Amino acid sequence: MMRLPETVHSDETLDRLKEIAGDSLAEAKRQGASAAEVGLNTSSGLSVNARLGDVETIEHTRDKGLGITVYFGKKKGSASTTDFTREAIAETVHAACVIARYTSEDECAGLADASLMATRFPDLDLIHPWPLTPERAIEIALEVENAARDFDPRITNSEGAGVSHHEGAYVYANSHDFVGGYASSQHGFNCAVIAQDDSGMQRDYWYSVARHADDLEASVKVGETAARRTVERLGSRKLSTRTVPVVYAAESARGLFHHFVSAIRGSSLYREASFLLDHLGKRVFPEGFHIREEPHLRRGLGSAAFDNEGVATQARDVIRDGVLEGYVLDAYSARKLGMQTTGNAGGVHNLVVDPDDVSFEDLLKEMNTGLLVTELMGMGINIVTGDYSRGACGFWVENGEIQFPVEEITVAGNLRDMYLGIRRVANDVDPRGNVRTGSVMVEQMTVAGD
Repeated sequence: MMRLPETVHSDETLDRLKEIAGDSLAEAKRQGASAAEVGLNTSSGLSVNARLGDVETIEHTRDKGLGITVYFGKKKGSASTTDFTREAIAETVHAACVIARYTSEDECAGLADASLMATRFPDLDLIHPWPLTPERAIEIALEVENAARDFDPRITNSEGAGVSHHEGAYVYANSHDFVGGYASSQHGFNCAVIAQDDSGMQRDYWYSVARHADDLEASVKVGETAARRTVERLGSRKLSTRTVPVVYAAESARGLFHHFVSAIRGSSLYREASFLLDHLGKRVFPEGFHIREEPHLRRGLGSAAFDNEGVATQARDVIRDGVLEGYVLDAYSARKLGMQTTGNAGGVHNLVVDPDDVSFEDLLKEMNTGLLVTELMGMGINIVTGDYSRGACGFWVENGEIQFPVEEITVAGNLRDMYLGIRRVANDVDPRGNVRTGSVMVEQMTVAGD
């Protein structure tokens, strides 16, 4: 039997990381820093990929790292290492101190306020070890791929199927006497196949990801879904240029809200590089639209009790009744803007777009005639202006029913108009990420083709 990597999620591991964090802060103080913060992580994992019935790769991973930032008043320096010995940590702290001493002062530099540090650490159910042997991982990968290849005779080739599991531990500490840490896990299946008929060849994929292996879709279902999506794309056509309603399938709609987060992120705002600059308290989405941050969802892929600066996370409305209620700020960007951090150092934590009481099928019926987007390509987004243009493929819809697949088209508009033009969010919410949304219908967009 192949040897498994050691797990790294135990309480002993967290205690050891906290001890190293304390030693690092003490060393920073000894070397003259007025304040310091340190983040440590360690992880292990297994990844197996199979293609056309054979094993292509088996990868065991182990990783660890320490990053420390020191402050001499308003001067800041950072350094990192993968060596946790006392000597290496002392050298890393010294390197950070040297950088800080030669860096210009920045009035906004410094730790987040001590009063904002997390004091409660609820059990978010993030760690679920999976005793997966390489042999069993190979079996599952082959199950996934075989289910796809056997689904339809038009599946003629495969890009492979994969199985992965990952476990890790993270600790953050700073000289406010804050120290926090947690262990987490993430497991997944994926598959991509190729179909061919007289019209040509098409490729599509599917995947499942979760904190707990029991929450993953069945291996056979992942393979069959990848195959079904691929076969459905056979016979794809181009479209003439037109202006029509567009439905973003849930797996594609997530990107719309990633762009929104980019536009309200502190770094974009203080640089005046966002089309949503000075929009706090203004309508950004339609009346009744609601987006909230839920950092304490059990088993959530973005859940955390504190952010990367130790600030307590909390549930909040980002959009209420279509109005922008809050930005996405860390301590530095908050100071630049004369505001307070929102606990988002490192990003958002489970951004949830509240759906309407409508199914995906009913959403298509409501659209009647228009484009269903299932995949997007390219990154033609300008956050400064809001201009949006991306390559797309999907399906043409008439009378609320899918008519034929389409490809080699571009969907274009301006994010400001697109957000205000959202008419419905279906209840087919996709939980596979840090942004949770169902399929989204936008009232009008330009679809460019022939």
